[in-house]
Amino acid sequence: MTTAGPPAPIGPPHPSPSPGREGCEACPDPDEGENAVRTTHPELLHTLRDRDLTTAKEILAGVTVDEAVTILREAPATERVLAYRLLDKRTAAEVFDLLTGPEEVDLLTAMTTSEATAVLESLDPDDQARLLDEAPAGVAKRLLAALPESDRRRVGVLLSYPADSAGRLANPRYLALRPDTDAARALEEVRDSRLGPEDLTTVFVIDGERHYLGLVTVAELVRAAPGTLLGTLARLPDIAVTTTADAAAASRLLQLRDLGALPVIDSERRLVGALTYDDAMDALEDDASETMYRKAGLGDPTHAKELLRSERLTRGGILYPVRVRIAFLMVTLAGGLMVGGLIERFEDVLAAVVAVAIFVPLIMDMGGNVGTQSTTIFARGLALGHIDPKVFGRQLFREVRVGATMALILAGIGGTVAYLWQGAPNDIPLLGLAVGLSLFTSVTLATFLGFALPWLLFRIGLDHAPGADPFITTIKDFTGLAVYFSLTAWLLGVG
Repeated sequence: MTTAGPPAPIGPPHPSPSPGREGCEACPDPDEGENAVRTTHPELLHTLRDRDLTTAKEILAGVTVDEAVTILREAPATERVLAYRLLDKRTAAEVFDLLTGPEEVDLLTAMTTSEATAVLESLDPDDQARLLDEAPAGVAKRLLAALPESDRRRVGVLLSYPADSAGRLANPRYLALRPDTDAARALEEVRDSRLGPEDLTTVFVIDGERHYLGLVTVAELVRAAPGTLLGTLARLPDIAVTTTADAAAASRLLQLRDLGALPVIDSERRLVGALTYDDAMDALEDDASETMYRKAGLGDPTHAKELLRSERLTRGGILYPVRVRIAFLMVTLAGGLMVGGLIERFEDVLAAVVAVAIFVPLIMDMGGNVGTQSTTIFARGLALGHIDPKVFGRQLFREVRVGATMALILAGIGGTVAYLWQGAPNDIPLLGLAVGLSLFTSVTLATFLGFALPWLLFRIGLDHAPGADPFITTIKDFTGLAVYFSLTAWLLGVG
């Protein structure tokens, strides 16, 4: 984590005030860095939109890491990628580390495959696994295929562990030495290691079969006599977590013991990775956020893909939401044309009994409203953890029972009104029966579809938020009207 000083102004300095003026209202105070970022940000965006990359690079060369993060968060997708490309390599790595998970995924998604792969290769395997797990399936598959074989193998092992487990967070890159290694040799290994500073706080001690025996901090190695063996210095042989242990619980253990890294072992106590302090703090933050959101009733942040989809649908450029939503609305367009064909097929019924047309909007709208209710209840229940997509049959059956009960009530009321209003006065008493049966069918089917379709879309990896309602509307309208017109034609002997 990089700690930056107060934000500095972005871009070239403004000219000094002309004589006789106390200052320029449009010019920021050079001592007020935060105000300077807000004022000069449009200038940078203007150069990026005009593809004046030379000027943009000069401006970005003078910004701090925190300012660069702010710029990337505020810039549109295309300009965001351009700005990131223009950062020097070291700054870019620090900036990427400060972005949130969804922001990192968004940036990788907007990059070319080679650019995104270069960013991924600079990360630890546990961070690679996290980003690939959060990315859309197509993007993750593309990036995983572009990684070197060794990285793919490590990431594959990490992704095989359960979500929110210590194994998923464990970094397979660590320094482990035998107990007969002396302190002087161990320090040489530390100096020669390519691991980053955050991964070199601790040296693990293992035997010839990689069984975990204890740990030694680098500070303890420095203080030890050069000839002291690690087997003598090693401590905390029982402080380790298994790959299947809860990540938050493992992070609390690391925090409680005030360690820089915690050994992660398999069922046979072989060392497989290290849970570092920075990853542990991220796990604790996610766990705290999950608890807070659950108590507030705001949703379940463990569904990383759902969070990413929601953010992309509600923020940033319009291309993604238009592309996602129009694809599902094409279903409604096709369904509407099919419903039109159905009405044309029963035009003789409508011509013979004009009263039949009066109840068409009732059947269509009632089913649509009930279906929307069901999809909303499903979405909220899924977000709050009240619906488990893996065990769904009982919840679906309950919703259908609720729908059938409502359908009986609505069918009874609607059929009675249809009989009294149009059936009896026009000598077509069976019209009330046709309306009632059609309402019962439409409402029951809508509740079933309102739960079943979002669940199906969720299970196959599609976004159920914009996708469920178009399917429900199309199927429900066609089925409800088909039942209504067929019953009317049969019961009234028309058509």
